[in-house]
Amino acid sequence: MVRTGLRLCEHSALTVFDLPELPPAASGIVNARAVLPHAISKGRSGRAVYWPVPVLRDVRDYMEWDRAEMLDYGRSRGFYNPTRRSLLVEDPAAPRGRVGGRWVPVARLDAEERRRLLVTTADGRWEPAMVWLNQWGLPMTMSGWQQVFADANARCRAQGVDVGATPHMLRHSYAVITLELLCRGHLQALGEMNEQQRLTYQRVFGDPLNWVRIRLGHRSATTTALYLHTLQELEMRTRLELVPKGAWEPVGFSDEGWLERSEVVA
Repeated sequence: MVRTGLRLCEHSALTVFDLPELPPAASGIVNARAVLPHAISKGRSGRAVYWPVPVLRDVRDYMEWDRAEMLDYGRSRGFYNPTRRSLLVEDPAAPRGRVGGRWVPVARLDAEERRRLLVTTADGRWEPAMVWLNQWGLPMTMSGWQQVFADANARCRAQGVDVGATPHMLRHSYAVITLELLCRGHLQALGEMNEQQRLTYQRVFGDPLNWVRIRLGHRSATTTALYLHTLQELEMRTRLELVPKGAWEPVGFSDEGWLERSEVVA
């Protein structure tokens, strides 16, 4: 979430069909693009999501090792035996489930329907289509993820570590860091151009704030602009930290009034 900007409701509803393929190492691709369906996005804000390749590689490793262990546990308990409530994906190449007597593409299924999805494997066995599974091999819910964060925060407090996090803080961090990096790159590029080149550049690449707005799924740039205030506050706090202690304390008196230390040094 901290590298993709996904909301918790979106992150927790991902299926294996929503993940992009891991690009070949020699491809030079830095971010793999995938489409987040409207059906699981807040306010139907479906959009392109860019997965940093190292993050996507970690997710694929999770699926190959940790998730595989959870699947073994779930199979041993018979959790994946199809029932009347199950939505079966018989052909992973064309993912769809039968809902109310008609075939519906997985991309149009909501979060609750996705948790009922079972997909057939190459060896003819069934398993959940959801990416994130709990320790019993069942699909993770939003409340399950919230409990993960609550437990982690409690462990930090028990060890005297004054650190805490929520799912929304990860999305918030993504927005602030991405916006800062884009703005820095944008300003640097513009500073190296003449007026005509700047105009062309802005027409092609647009506004960093609007790009982040689209990535976050905000309908209005006004909502995204709140992160600009966060950047301004961080910038000011950083500058204040660099001011030497007592730099602005009065040290004497002249005909014009109190002198500040900076004036005396000057």
